[in-house]
Amino acid sequence: MISTTDFKRGKKIEFKGEPYEIIEFQHVKMQQRAPIVRTKLKSLKTGRVLEETFSAGDKFETPSLEEKNMQFLYSQDEFCYFMDTESFEQIPLTDAQLGDAKKFIKEGMTVQILYYKGEPLTVEPPMFVELMVAETEPSFKGDTASGSNKPAKLESGAIVKVPFHIETGDVIRIDTRTSEYIEKVSGK
Repeated sequence: MISTTDFKRGKKIEFKGEPYEIIEFQHVKMQQRAPIVRTKLKSLKTGRVLEETFSAGDKFETPSLEEKNMQFLYSQDEFCYFMDTESFEQIPLTDAQLGDAKKFIKEGMTVQILYYKGEPLTVEPPMFVELMVAETEPSFKGDTASGSNKPAKLESGAIVKVPFHIETGDVIRIDTRTSEYIEKVSGK
């Protein structure tokens, strides 16, 4: 059981029979009334965000979630196929189930898939991924303004801002939580 006093960002609770992740929370002390906790909860099934208010001390079940390491095999039509690295079982997931993670995964990459009661919910790519720049504008002499960036399309289809010295064919490291360029790994 999880009490409202144990709330933290990223903690998962079962609310109305479904798994939710706590995005934001705020303990509020009311004058001459019992304290309350205002929260923003993200449904792990649908991705929908709810704003809910609970009484301080309310208790919630911990959802029975399971994480499995799975390898991204290929995409076909509107499905992406993943293989369990232990049982070799293959499962198809839709673009909706992948969400933003699809921008950062490529064939052969191992990701974590979150399961709830045997049903795959979400895909969690590694925190940092290395992807090749498929397309970006060429750099010109004089493009050295500090803090300036240009857009680059990566091999996975994601578009991120990169420094001017990055060229097509370079491999760069990306933070998947923020979609930001971290560093150049290799290139020309």
